[in-house]
Amino acid sequence: MGSSEATLSSAIRTETTFTVNGRRVQMELDPRESLLDVLRERLGLTGTKKGCDHGQCGACTVHLDGRRIVSCLTPAVQVNGQAVTTIEGVAAPDGTLHPLQEAFIDNDALQCGYCTPGQVMSGLACIAEGHAGDDDEIREYLSGNLCRCGAYAGILAAVRETARRTDSRVGEG
Repeated sequence: MGSSEATLSSAIRTETTFTVNGRRVQMELDPRESLLDVLRERLGLTGTKKGCDHGQCGACTVHLDGRRIVSCLTPAVQVNGQAVTTIEGVAAPDGTLHPLQEAFIDNDALQCGYCTPGQVMSGLACIAEGHAGDDDEIREYLSGNLCRCGAYAGILAAVRETARRTDSRVGEG
Protein backbone atom coordinates (compact mmCIF):
# COMPACT_ATOMS: atom_id res chain seq x y z
CA MET A 1 0.00 0.00 0.00
CA GLY A 2 1.42 3.41 -0.98
CA SER A 3 1.73 6.24 1.52
CA SER A 4 -1.26 8.12 0.08
CA GLU A 5 -3.42 4.97 0.36
CA ALA A 6 -2.28 4.39 3.95
CA THR A 7 -3.05 8.00 4.86
CA LEU A 8 -6.46 7.82 3.21
CA SER A 9 -7.27 4.50 4.88
CA SER A 10 -6.35 5.73 8.36
CA ALA A 11 -7.95 9.15 7.88
CA ILE A 12 -11.37 7.93 6.79
CA ARG A 13 -12.80 6.05 9.75
CA THR A 14 -16.31 6.13 11.09
CA GLU A 15 -17.16 5.38 14.70
CA THR A 16 -19.88 2.75 14.55
CA THR A 17 -21.86 1.15 17.36
CA PHE A 18 -24.18 -1.78 16.83
CA THR A 19 -25.29 -4.97 18.52
CA VAL A 20 -24.21 -8.40 17.31
CA ASN A 21 -26.02 -11.40 18.75
CA GLY A 22 -27.01 -9.35 21.79
CA ARG A 23 -23.53 -7.94 22.41
CA ARG A 24 -22.83 -4.23 21.95
CA VAL A 25 -19.92 -3.54 19.60
CA GLN A 26 -18.20 -0.20 19.10
CA MET A 27 -15.46 0.16 16.53
CA GLU A 28 -13.93 2.49 14.00
CA LEU A 29 -14.67 1.28 10.50
CA ASP A 30 -13.47 2.10 7.06
CA PRO A 31 -16.63 3.03 5.11
CA ARG A 32 -15.59 0.54 2.43
CA GLU A 33 -15.70 -2.48 4.77
CA SER A 34 -18.61 -4.83 4.23
CA LEU A 35 -20.58 -6.13 7.16
CA LEU A 36 -19.52 -9.63 6.12
CA ASP A 37 -15.82 -8.77 6.39
CA VAL A 38 -16.30 -7.05 9.75
CA LEU A 39 -18.19 -10.05 11.12
CA ARG A 40 -15.67 -12.60 9.88
CA GLU A 41 -12.35 -10.77 10.04
CA ARG A 42 -12.75 -8.30 12.87
CA LEU A 43 -15.26 -10.02 15.16
CA GLY A 44 -14.29 -13.64 14.49
CA LEU A 45 -17.85 -14.71 13.64
CA THR A 46 -16.98 -17.09 10.83
CA GLY A 47 -20.33 -18.90 10.69
CA THR A 48 -21.52 -16.37 8.12
CA LYS A 49 -19.93 -17.53 4.88
CA LYS A 50 -18.38 -15.64 2.01
CA GLY A 51 -19.65 -17.27 -1.16
CA CYS A 52 -19.84 -15.09 -4.24
CA ASP A 53 -19.18 -11.69 -2.60
CA HIS A 54 -21.72 -10.25 -5.05
CA GLY A 55 -25.02 -10.80 -3.21
CA GLN A 56 -26.10 -13.63 -5.49
CA CYS A 57 -25.66 -16.82 -3.44
CA GLY A 58 -27.11 -16.03 0.00
CA ALA A 59 -24.27 -17.68 1.95
CA CYS A 60 -23.70 -14.44 3.85
CA THR A 61 -27.32 -13.93 4.94
CA VAL A 62 -27.76 -12.39 8.39
CA HIS A 63 -30.58 -10.49 10.05
CA LEU A 64 -30.47 -6.74 10.53
CA ASP A 65 -33.14 -5.56 12.96
CA GLY A 66 -35.03 -8.75 12.14
CA ARG A 67 -34.82 -8.42 8.33
CA ARG A 68 -32.68 -10.74 6.27
CA ILE A 69 -29.89 -9.10 4.32
CA VAL A 70 -26.86 -10.20 2.36
CA SER A 71 -23.98 -8.96 4.46
CA CYS A 72 -21.46 -8.92 1.60
CA LEU A 73 -23.27 -5.97 -0.01
CA THR A 74 -24.00 -4.09 3.22
CA PRO A 75 -21.49 -1.43 4.23
CA ALA A 76 -20.75 -2.09 7.90
CA VAL A 77 -21.08 1.60 8.78
CA GLN A 78 -24.74 1.43 7.72
CA VAL A 79 -25.61 -0.86 10.64
CA ASN A 80 -24.86 1.88 13.17
CA GLY A 81 -27.42 1.70 15.98
CA GLN A 82 -28.97 -1.53 14.69
CA ALA A 83 -29.01 -5.17 15.78
CA VAL A 84 -27.28 -7.86 13.73
CA THR A 85 -28.02 -11.55 14.25
CA THR A 86 -25.69 -14.11 12.75
CA ILE A 87 -25.95 -17.89 12.76
CA GLU A 88 -23.93 -17.86 16.00
CA GLY A 89 -26.80 -15.98 17.65
CA VAL A 90 -29.57 -18.40 16.67
CA ALA A 91 -29.04 -21.19 19.20
CA ALA A 92 -29.91 -20.61 22.86
CA PRO A 93 -27.12 -19.38 25.16
CA ASP A 94 -26.80 -22.88 26.62
CA GLY A 95 -26.15 -24.28 23.13
CA THR A 96 -29.61 -25.72 22.55
CA LEU A 97 -30.28 -25.56 18.85
CA HIS A 98 -33.16 -23.55 17.42
CA PRO A 99 -36.01 -25.76 16.16
CA LEU A 100 -35.11 -24.87 12.56
CA GLN A 101 -31.52 -25.97 13.13
CA GLU A 102 -32.83 -29.26 14.58
CA ALA A 103 -35.13 -29.64 11.57
CA PHE A 104 -32.17 -29.17 9.22
CA ILE A 105 -30.46 -32.10 10.93
CA ASP A 106 -33.61 -34.25 11.07
CA ASN A 107 -34.40 -33.64 7.38
CA ASP A 108 -30.86 -34.05 6.02
CA ALA A 109 -31.03 -30.45 4.81
CA LEU A 110 -27.28 -30.15 4.51
CA GLN A 111 -24.43 -31.95 2.87
CA CYS A 112 -21.22 -29.95 2.78
CA GLY A 113 -22.76 -27.36 5.12
CA TYR A 114 -21.27 -24.29 3.45
CA CYS A 115 -24.63 -22.74 2.56
CA THR A 116 -26.37 -23.93 5.73
CA PRO A 117 -25.90 -20.79 7.86
CA GLY A 118 -27.39 -18.59 5.13
CA GLN A 119 -30.16 -21.11 4.46
CA VAL A 120 -31.07 -21.19 8.17
CA MET A 121 -31.09 -17.39 8.42
CA SER A 122 -33.31 -17.11 5.34
CA GLY A 123 -35.54 -19.92 6.60
CA LEU A 124 -36.02 -18.12 9.91
CA ALA A 125 -36.98 -14.94 8.08
CA CYS A 126 -39.30 -16.89 5.78
CA ILE A 127 -41.20 -18.26 8.77
CA ALA A 128 -41.16 -15.01 10.79
CA GLU A 129 -42.43 -12.96 7.85
CA GLY A 130 -45.26 -15.40 7.10
CA HIS A 131 -43.93 -16.70 3.77
CA ALA A 132 -44.13 -20.39 4.66
CA GLY A 133 -47.75 -20.97 3.67
CA ASP A 134 -46.98 -23.67 1.11
CA ASP A 135 -44.02 -25.26 -0.64
CA ASP A 136 -44.12 -22.89 -3.61
CA GLU A 137 -44.07 -19.86 -1.34
CA ILE A 138 -41.14 -21.26 0.65
CA ARG A 139 -39.23 -22.07 -2.54
CA GLU A 140 -39.79 -18.56 -3.87
CA TYR A 141 -38.69 -16.93 -0.62
CA LEU A 142 -35.55 -19.05 -0.39
CA SER A 143 -34.68 -18.73 -4.08
CA GLY A 144 -31.86 -16.29 -3.30
CA ASN A 145 -29.97 -18.96 -1.37
CA LEU A 146 -28.01 -21.41 -3.48
CA CYS A 147 -26.95 -24.92 -2.47
CA ARG A 148 -24.36 -26.47 -4.73
CA CYS A 149 -24.94 -29.90 -3.17
CA GLY A 150 -28.64 -29.87 -4.04
CA ALA A 151 -30.08 -30.34 -0.54
CA TYR A 152 -33.15 -28.32 -1.54
CA ALA A 153 -35.71 -31.04 -0.70
CA GLY A 154 -34.39 -31.31 2.85
CA ILE A 155 -34.20 -27.53 3.25
CA LEU A 156 -37.80 -27.18 2.08
CA ALA A 157 -38.92 -29.95 4.46
CA ALA A 158 -37.07 -28.35 7.40
CA VAL A 159 -38.63 -24.93 6.85
CA ARG A 160 -42.09 -26.43 6.26
CA GLU A 161 -41.86 -28.57 9.42
CA THR A 162 -40.64 -25.70 11.59
CA ALA A 163 -43.31 -23.35 10.23
CA ARG A 164 -46.02 -25.90 11.04
CA ARG A 165 -44.70 -26.38 14.57
CA THR A 166 -44.53 -22.63 15.08
CA ASP A 167 -48.08 -22.14 13.75
CA SER A 168 -49.38 -24.90 16.02
CA ARG A 169 -48.00 -23.05 19.07
CA VAL A 170 -49.68 -19.76 18.16
CA GLY A 171 -52.40 -19.01 20.66
CA GLU A 172 -51.13 -21.51 23.25
CA GLY A 173 -50.17 -20.43 26.73
